[in-house]
Amino acid sequence: MTNYMDKKITGKVLEHEKLKLDSASLKKSLANRLVYSVGKDDITAKDRDWLHALTYMVRDRLIERWMETMRSYYVDNRKRVYYLSLEFLIGRTLSNSLLNMGFMDECLEALNELGLDYDLLSELENDAALGNGGLGRLAACFLDSMATLDIPGYGYGIRYEYGMFHQCIENGYQIEHPDNWLRYGNPWEFSRPEVLYPVKFYGRIVQYKDEMGITSHHWVDTEEIMAMAYDTPIPGFETETVNNMRLWSAKASRDFDLGYFNEGNYIKAVEDKNESENLSKVLYPDDTTEMGRELRLKQQYFFVCASLQDILYRFSKFHIGFKQLPDKVAIQLNDTHPSIAIPELMRVLVDIHKQDWDTAWDITLRTFAYTNHTLMPEALETWPIPVLEKVLPRHMEIIFEINRRFLEDVMHHYPGDTEKLKRMSLIGEEGGRHVRMAHLAIVGSHKVNGVAALHTKLMKETIFTDFSRFYPDRIINKTNGITPRRWLNHANPKLAKLICKHIGHGWVTNLDELKKLVPYAEKPDFVNQFQQVKHENKKRLAELIESRLQLKISPDSLFDVQIKRIHEYKRQLLNVLHIVTLYNRIRNNPDNNDIVPRTVIFSGKAAPGYVMAKLIIKLINDVANIVNNDPAIHDTLKVVFIPNFDVSTAEDIIPAADLSEQISTAGTEASGTGNMKMALNGALTIGTLDGANIEIMEEVGEENIFIFGLNTNETTELRNNQYNPDNYYQNNPELKQTLGMISSGFFSPDQSDRYKPIIDSLLDSGDQYLLLADYEAYIDCQRKVEELYLNPQDWYRRTVLNVANMGKFSSDRTIREYAEEIWGLSPAENLPT
Repeated sequence: MTNYMDKKITGKVLEHEKLKLDSASLKKSLANRLVYSVGKDDITAKDRDWLHALTYMVRDRLIERWMETMRSYYVDNRKRVYYLSLEFLIGRTLSNSLLNMGFMDECLEALNELGLDYDLLSELENDAALGNGGLGRLAACFLDSMATLDIPGYGYGIRYEYGMFHQCIENGYQIEHPDNWLRYGNPWEFSRPEVLYPVKFYGRIVQYKDEMGITSHHWVDTEEIMAMAYDTPIPGFETETVNNMRLWSAKASRDFDLGYFNEGNYIKAVEDKNESENLSKVLYPDDTTEMGRELRLKQQYFFVCASLQDILYRFSKFHIGFKQLPDKVAIQLNDTHPSIAIPELMRVLVDIHKQDWDTAWDITLRTFAYTNHTLMPEALETWPIPVLEKVLPRHMEIIFEINRRFLEDVMHHYPGDTEKLKRMSLIGEEGGRHVRMAHLAIVGSHKVNGVAALHTKLMKETIFTDFSRFYPDRIINKTNGITPRRWLNHANPKLAKLICKHIGHGWVTNLDELKKLVPYAEKPDFVNQFQQVKHENKKRLAELIESRLQLKISPDSLFDVQIKRIHEYKRQLLNVLHIVTLYNRIRNNPDNNDIVPRTVIFSGKAAPGYVMAKLIIKLINDVANIVNNDPAIHDTLKVVFIPNFDVSTAEDIIPAADLSEQISTAGTEASGTGNMKMALNGALTIGTLDGANIEIMEEVGEENIFIFGLNTNETTELRNNQYNPDNYYQNNPELKQTLGMISSGFFSPDQSDRYKPIIDSLLDSGDQYLLLADYEAYIDCQRKVEELYLNPQDWYRRTVLNVANMGKFSSDRTIREYAEEIWGLSPAENLPT
């Protein structure tokens, strides 16, 4: 190992022939890879064999830059950032890698000369099922930006064998199936069987006095699972930097019990192996049972423990002791899922490396930073103390000690304020004693950030107001962003080409360059070209929908899009109420020429245990069934639910969107990034003053966005004044008719009371997310949308202005702010060029 590391430091590595990027060299590499890696020739090869050969050919050229990047980080001994996230929704890798590495055209030329269809091959690539929604997609955007900015960044997560689930719609209901995305292998990843770390669970703690008389703790009688690494290279755009995403897979500490095997009981012999390896099977196992909760906790600790061992191993190669750890290591916790890393690092430093508590705590505090992603108290992660004590007994002791010391500090600042102590404690008492993981993350991190200006403001003023006063400089804002490489250059090549033709391609790495498009909004020829690109994207999506769902929609209709995780606060249900209202208006006045043909497109998954969200999916599909088959409607209104929302599906939908639905109740959405993606691709936003919508409005101008509904102050005031949804119901005939149709079984004739839980949630249970309070404003705002859409030149002028003013929402800007204000990093110098 020492000899190899010496080679790394001095740069004396085995010489190899650098692979070329011209089409002739690519064809040769492709043929070699087909034969020597896939084991086929051009006579026997199927399309998927060609895809794998193509992937290996691209990966070979990626590896050269990857190795050089990793060596440079060792040579420069630079501080590195480690991004710990339970999700990395990276989507497909092939096209993104070719575009980032700059040889897409040469690759297309080589394939064309071989008679191969790139589009056909690339469609065969499975999306990596490593996430669910915005949290995972944000993490993927951040990895792309870190590589593009030459920042030494590593992603750490779990290599889920089946992801969350593959969503099918059967008779209108969501049905979950295993997402077997690895069935054909994953040629982008490198298995690292030599990178294997033990992870312990359960057991008990033995206290003893060491030779210095200091109390020490020994975690014994544990169960052990091994974490094995899989590496995926992450290329930056037009740079030689290629960073690493390392994912952990659970392996049994032993394959089978030989005793049981010899007795002929094979099932019992492999029982422990199967149970151990369940840890990395699926994302977010159902936690409605005690076993499910325990599995989810074990899953979180599993990847955190392995990641910290790996980080400390890398750090210890060149540093003695841990004093310099915060100067060379920055660990970002993406939400509370990895926050168990804080007591884990304390355990390693105190129990294993014999650091005193104060020194260990100082190191820990300066190493960690935490990103919060929710304002809703019920969504803040907590763990019952009995579960933590059982699964991670030493960590529970450490959390108690962190809490004791923290509350002593609070008492010194606020003597006698027992209510404040209760609010700030890491231990909650309501509903059974539990650990508040967000409190642990705040106390154990040197910086805590929200993900939009409003979100951060509300963090300070509501759920974390006590912490904001106690740590006045700790909570800061870092508005989310998206990578323009994936979400415009890759997802919308026609629009990217049009933009490059007029302002160059500098926007791909500096999104502020899009400002140069502002004058073009006043040029009818450009606006017409922009409109033509949008129409072509809509036509493509319409063809995909007809092919996949056997539903014909018109690309001339307004594409009204709401694509996101199905949740009550995101208010897909409010969208449905508008659909039913619009349906009634068309039926009542079929000859009205001012009605704009509209196609409403939904996509998104509901958590398997979230009954109400799954019922909303059923309602969408029931409404679609009636509306789409009503001859009185003709083609004026269509409703589509596209199953199994993932990155590739988003890339199909977003370039075609005309209207972006961002209609969450004000004060509930932390940021949102779908709003950024659709605005960047030429959709106008209809939304509330929530999350990043506010900042989008500030950038694009109030006249170029459709804002409606209550703001956060008004929602608070309404709730404080005992909001009564029945008042809105009784005083709005259209709303009353709409809810009456849903409750009476008009859309569910086979079961008239199917949607009683939904109606009850609105009228009898307080309408938690204020749909009825915002209904009239939403309907009126949708009418303004239609009025503008009837004037295509003005509509597309405003869409051009939206695209032109999206520079702020690049994840490159976000990552620069993290690097400068949280991580203490700067872009790498002296990387190979």
